[in-house]
Amino acid sequence: MPLADKATLRAQARALRRRLAEVEREAAERAARHVADLPQGNVVAVYRAMGSELDPEPLARAMSAAGTTLCLPVVVDRDALMIFRRWLPGEPLETDAAGCPAPLPLAEVVDPDLVLTPLLAFDDFGGRLGQGGGYYDRTLAARPGVLRIGFGYAGQAVARLPMESHDVRLHGVLTEVGYTPARKADPA
Repeated sequence: MPLADKATLRAQARALRRRLAEVEREAAERAARHVADLPQGNVVAVYRAMGSELDPEPLARAMSAAGTTLCLPVVVDRDALMIFRRWLPGEPLETDAAGCPAPLPLAEVVDPDLVLTPLLAFDDFGGRLGQGGGYYDRTLAARPGVLRIGFGYAGQAVARLPMESHDVRLHGVLTEVGYTPARKADPA
């Protein structure tokens, strides 16, 4: 897919997500009610919502209360893989190299076995459209054994996303209506 087409798709998906955030004000709380439907992870990476991203804070609180170890991604260098630092809801954060909220440098670096990712759009086949920086794709490609779960509004689903060779597929998506495992891509 040409870069211009992907940029157009991102712009459309951002506009849709903003509308969903305005209309679906309780979506994050509803999504958190489906925590038991997620695949199990001992160390789970969540993220801090920015802009209109679906906020995983209620889900993080539920996981933390259940004894799950949480962490947040940290961009130390814009061209490097992200690292993950242990984090609990309410702990202080600072801005990382990508401008995202991240745990302080003294927080322990951990290896998650499940990573929740923000997204602009997703499809039933594990396709994920991110912001375009490649941070998650690079990092997840280097961790092929980690479970990859998208987190977003159900209304962000599309029929099929174009996937490039560097795009890493999700194992499933959690939305306010529940968890849906990805279907195997058809052999087209």
